Amino acid sequence: MELLNSSILDFSQKLASSAPVPGGGGASALAGALGTALGNMVGELTVGKPRYAAVEAEMKTLMAKARDLQERLLACVERDAEAFEPLSRAYGIPKEDPDREQVLERCLREAAAVPLEILELCGEAIDLQREFGEKGSRLVASDAVTGAVLCWGAMQGAAVNVRVNTKLMRDRAYAQELDRRADERLQKYGEIARRMFENAWGGGN
Repeated sequence: MELLNSSILDFSQKLASSAPVPGGGGASALAGALGTALGNMVGELTVGKPRYAAVEAEMKTLMAKARDLQERLLACVERDAEAFEPLSRAYGIPKEDPDREQVLERCLREAAAVPLEILELCGEAIDLQREFGEKGSRLVASDAVTGAVLCWGAMQGAAVNVRVNTKLMRDRAYAQELDRRADERLQKYGEIARRMFENAWGGGN
C-alpha cells in the first residue's frame, strides 16, 4: 500500500477521499508520530548546549526512545490499513456461510490490535514528552507540550478504533479486556497531557 511513501498532500487527499484506507487508525498513528517527533526536536535543540550539559546523557537516551516510538507509529499507519482490508472482506461473506462468524471474529481481533498498539505507543510518547519538557531547553518546552497534546489526541482516536471493533466481538471477555486496557491508558496518560497543557496555558500550579 505504501502510504508512508505518499507526500503529505497525497496522504491528506487519500484520507479525504471515499477510499476506506487510510482512516482514523492510520491518521491517529501519524498524529502520534508527529507528536513524538516534536519531543525529539526538543532533544536536538538541547544537546550540545552548555547550559544543559548535566542532562545531555538523559536527553540522548530520550531521543533514542523517541526515534524508536516514531518508527513504530509510522509502521502502524500501514499496518492499520492492512488489518482493515480482511475485515472489510469478512463483512461481505454471506450470512449463511458457516465460517462467517469465525472469520469475522478473527478479523475484528486483528483490526482492534493495531489501534490498541497505537494507543499504547502514544502513551509511552507522552511520558517522553513530559521528560523532554521538564529537562530540555526552555526555549522549546512548548513543543514538548504540543507533542504531548498531539499524542493525547492520537490516543483518543485510536481508542475509538479499538471500541468500534470490540463492540462487535462475540467473545465479550476478550473485548472487555481490550476496552479495559484502552481505558486505563487513556486515563493515565490523559492526565499527564492535560497537566502539561494547563501548565503551559497558565492554569497549572
